[in-house]
Amino acid sequence: MQEPLLGAEGPGYDTFPEEPAPEDRSRVGALQNKRVFLATFAAVLGNFSFGYALVYTSPVIPALEHASDPELRLTKSQASWFGSVFTLGAATGGLSAMVLNDLLGRKLSIMFSAAPSAAGYALMAGAHGFWMLLLGRTLTGFAGGLTAACIPVYVSEISPPRVRGALGATPQLMAVFGSLSLYALGLRLPWRWLAVAGEVPVLAMILLLSFMPNSPRFLLSRGRDEEALQALAWLRGAHADIRWEFEQIQDNVQRQSSRMSWAEARDPEVYRPIIIALLMRFLQQLTGITPILVYLQSIFASTAVLLPPEDDAAIVGAVRLFSVLIAALTMDLAGRKVLLFVSASIMFAANLTLGLYVHLGPSPLTPNGTIGLESASLGDTGQPLASPTSYLTLVPLLATMFFIMGYAMGWGPITWLLMSEILPLRARGVASGLCVLASWLTAFALTKSFLPVVNTFGLQVPFFFFAAICLVNLVFTGCCVPETKGRSLEQIESFFRTRRWSFLR
Repeated sequence: MQEPLLGAEGPGYDTFPEEPAPEDRSRVGALQNKRVFLATFAAVLGNFSFGYALVYTSPVIPALEHASDPELRLTKSQASWFGSVFTLGAATGGLSAMVLNDLLGRKLSIMFSAAPSAAGYALMAGAHGFWMLLLGRTLTGFAGGLTAACIPVYVSEISPPRVRGALGATPQLMAVFGSLSLYALGLRLPWRWLAVAGEVPVLAMILLLSFMPNSPRFLLSRGRDEEALQALAWLRGAHADIRWEFEQIQDNVQRQSSRMSWAEARDPEVYRPIIIALLMRFLQQLTGITPILVYLQSIFASTAVLLPPEDDAAIVGAVRLFSVLIAALTMDLAGRKVLLFVSASIMFAANLTLGLYVHLGPSPLTPNGTIGLESASLGDTGQPLASPTSYLTLVPLLATMFFIMGYAMGWGPITWLLMSEILPLRARGVASGLCVLASWLTAFALTKSFLPVVNTFGLQVPFFFFAAICLVNLVFTGCCVPETKGRSLEQIESFFRTRRWSFLR
């Protein structure tokens, strides 16, 4: 039996009503019912749509840069806006989640995201002007930001502690699968039909999620105790003994029944987990994941690569999916912090390699498939020209694969999982929206400035910057990030309340 997260009880602090027997505890931790997988799958279809929409520009920008219709042909400035405006929409979605998460609940907020998502895809599919592309991209970004704040909280709150790590990785897993699907379809479908295909997961999410229960914790926070008990029984199975788990959730909700005031926000038990979650989301984006994914094909087109850029992008998408699967299977075994250390180390090595390759390596003989990122020809830099069959030209692909692998093994899924685990219940809806807002504002700044920085200073500069951030991530993980493996959400909140160990040293 695992040691509890807390040590001895502090004075005036009541942990739980009563300690369950070992066999009861094992029943609570064990997965009694496969329905929790169905509920999780229904919710994370929203993440599939989010991942699909995020990288929609990767094959579409090169196609529109050569569009025959002058109303749709993108200039470099327009391509920059088309790539980055998604993150502004996502930031707005995160801002709205601060209200909707607690007003409508987790499930209804996820379902609400289907409306802007479907409208956005429809606008891009039928676009006959640049404004329709921008508006459609913004709407899909809004839906993505809303689901990014709501789905991890929903999944975390319905999952048993023993499998919460694995299920907590499914939002990132489905987002990666959505991106891979876009890359694969981009090899076959024209850009308008890619937008039409994006409607399918949105409709499937609405259909399935309408039959799923709401979060028992949310229902209890609204005084709907009977519904909460029924929802927990549905999730755990008719024959599971849910009394102890229900009592723990009920006790925690009653302790936090009032809305959080600004005065309470200054309590260490509230602001410490919020600061940790915010900094993790901020540092996650500063690794460069969003601009790399958004401009993936264009990055490959601007470096000497052996394979066509669209094939490279599809290969990277497959590697990303495989890596998230590894994280999902190992997160509850190895723990969160170990994977974060491994993840940041791999990303550092990959970004450094990419920067050095661009700075010192060969230049492409000709533009490779699409317009490159830099306006000036790389052939004028004095670098040696690459042979079309040189194996050295595999370095950008391999380094990018390792970067995506490192990100997807740790800093991708675990930042979302920890956000939903460590935030206090009273502040969970608002704080998760705040985290998404900060994350996507950072992503917008990076994505919008990426092309101008590349055109001014060269493609190697962003990669060197991303490598330096990965070193900061290593230090932050060691100093500030708690290990939550195998702990219930109530135990994690209790850990912060006791102040027995400071996460922010």
